[in-house]
Amino acid sequence: MESKVKKVVLAYSGGLDTSIILKWLRNEFGCEVITFTADVGQAEELDHLEEKAISTGASKVYVEDLREEFVRDYVFTALKANAVYEGTYLLGTSIARPLIAKRQVEIAQLEGADAVAHGATGKGNDQVRFELTYYALNPYIRVISPWRQWQFKSREELMSYARANGIPVPVTKEKPYSSDRNLLHISFEGGILEDPWSEPPEDMFVLSRSPEEAPDRPAILEIDFEDGIPMRVDGQFLSPAALLTRLNELGGENGIGRVDMVENRYVGMKSRGVYETPGGTILHIAHRAIESITMDREVMHLRDDLIPKISELIYYGYWFSPEMEVLRKTLDETQKDVTGTVRLKLYKGNCTVVGRKSEKSLYHGAFATFEKDAVYNQKDAEGFIRLNALRLRIRRMMRG
Repeated sequence: MESKVKKVVLAYSGGLDTSIILKWLRNEFGCEVITFTADVGQAEELDHLEEKAISTGASKVYVEDLREEFVRDYVFTALKANAVYEGTYLLGTSIARPLIAKRQVEIAQLEGADAVAHGATGKGNDQVRFELTYYALNPYIRVISPWRQWQFKSREELMSYARANGIPVPVTKEKPYSSDRNLLHISFEGGILEDPWSEPPEDMFVLSRSPEEAPDRPAILEIDFEDGIPMRVDGQFLSPAALLTRLNELGGENGIGRVDMVENRYVGMKSRGVYETPGGTILHIAHRAIESITMDREVMHLRDDLIPKISELIYYGYWFSPEMEVLRKTLDETQKDVTGTVRLKLYKGNCTVVGRKSEKSLYHGAFATFEKDAVYNQKDAEGFIRLNALRLRIRRMMRG
């Protein structure tokens, strides 16, 4: 028999689902419920959260601004790796979950809670991301996942429960899809998007104009990097969160960063996701550009071999795994001297590198030129080629 739950810390968004979960926890376990909401850039979605939670039965409410930590320690780490899941997804939702779950576990310890709870469904990736983090940081914590435990089978049953328990039911028309927003991106899935042949409606997008409606003149900007970390936009130093916010504005205005893909969830099914990642897309392209002139070839190729693995670990939820600890240290080593400035052109959905420079550049025109230089003897190439061709020649000789 499991021990009685006395106090739960709930990851709370303020929406209908987590409001129902809050009341359900109170009714089902007769326990105290503390809500925790991490501000990772949801903007107006955070309005009136505290009063909503208290009115639904929360004994205490935490709303914490984690935007700087989110971008500095999570988004920028993924940027160092050039992490992209399945070649397309910049991991906007995935990268926020370990931070939220980490702080939730810390609050549970601070408050003497014996359980944590989340609102992720039993079919998605987020349940895995939350719970792997919980257990990695507190192997004894009790986890309550209402979507895997309660008796509700339909949306209408949830609405009936809400009405019966005095939980305000939205009077506005429900969006025909679900969304998740933070400073790195906003995602859309489910509902009308479940048909991969159907184009997303234009009025769905939040962070970006359509490329067709973007300005007819390109925007030019410069980003300064220091050891792989973006520090300035157009010469102005900005904190991590402020920098990403600025790039979101510039990218969104110019239609940058829209993605429509079908991805493979960790739980085994394919799922269609539509994403807006304007600032993240700009940073990804700019970071690649500054690496191209400052990173040693073999270090770059070794790191590039790790991109699918790192992306997979982030997507699956293994941020606090021993293998990810090793990889983070490796990433920091690869980024030493990835320092300099990248100039980009934003125009109607396209982000193009138009310049890059660095005092630590490994590129020198005097070496790469077709004219006479001081470091390369073209005759040396003959031996280089013949030695590399030796196994190919022998293979053909043996075949006769």
